[in-house]
Amino acid sequence: MEWVRKRSPFIMASTVLGMLMVLFLVVPLVGSLASSATSLPTVLTDRRTLDAISLSFYAALLATVLSFVLGVPLAYLLTRSSFPGRGLLDSLIDLPIIIPHNAAGIALLTVLSPSSPIGALLEAWGVRTVDSVTGIVIAMAFVSAPFMIRSAQEAFESVSPRLERMARSLGATEVKMYVSVTLPLASHGILTGCLLTWARAVSEFGAVAMLAYYPKTAAVLLYDVFTGEGLRAALPINGLLLLLAVVLLFVFRSVTAKPTKLVR
Repeated sequence: MEWVRKRSPFIMASTVLGMLMVLFLVVPLVGSLASSATSLPTVLTDRRTLDAISLSFYAALLATVLSFVLGVPLAYLLTRSSFPGRGLLDSLIDLPIIIPHNAAGIALLTVLSPSSPIGALLEAWGVRTVDSVTGIVIAMAFVSAPFMIRSAQEAFESVSPRLERMARSLGATEVKMYVSVTLPLASHGILTGCLLTWARAVSEFGAVAMLAYYPKTAAVLLYDVFTGEGLRAALPINGLLLLLAVVLLFVFRSVTAKPTKLVR
């Protein structure tokens, strides 16, 4: 009670409201896990579920690599350069986060379907995007790449341009400066971006379902089982996915626990 007497009414009200928010977030997850606890062992031996989870992890990894290769250089460009249209480009990066993800999937399908010029060209090259692993990777990368770019931008902003100028003055080429100075100093933030990108990609449903419903990822399989077989059949898969999310959350927090050091 002494703790209560020392707190102002504002702090007490904030505590109550904060606890209500925690309960709002936690109770559905705990309830779902409790409902699926007895049937979890069966889903662990279900080949269909394990294959869908493996596919989700694999496709999310490829989407993260794609976002890294294309997104990190863009983040560096936006951080270190000024050019016409930079503000517009910087704003457009966040669009995949803002728009509904089923709308993102339809946008991708419009561009990549075999009836479109780009889709037809890809088909001619032997690259199938609709209902394929390639399509899943593209959809995942589309919705998760902004997390990579923003994390990399923040990491590059923490690196003093003075250090880059010093490296250049000592004879380092621009590429060597970037590889030996900038990237190592920004590596922690970029790693955080990789983890965020992967986590966002692995949980994607809307864009993936629109562009590549088959082969089924974990999120698509859960939806498929729920709509076709009902809540009871979907609960074990849902419980397993929630458990995996908890594990991934702890891994993410342990990797990113060390704060990024600002270099001045």
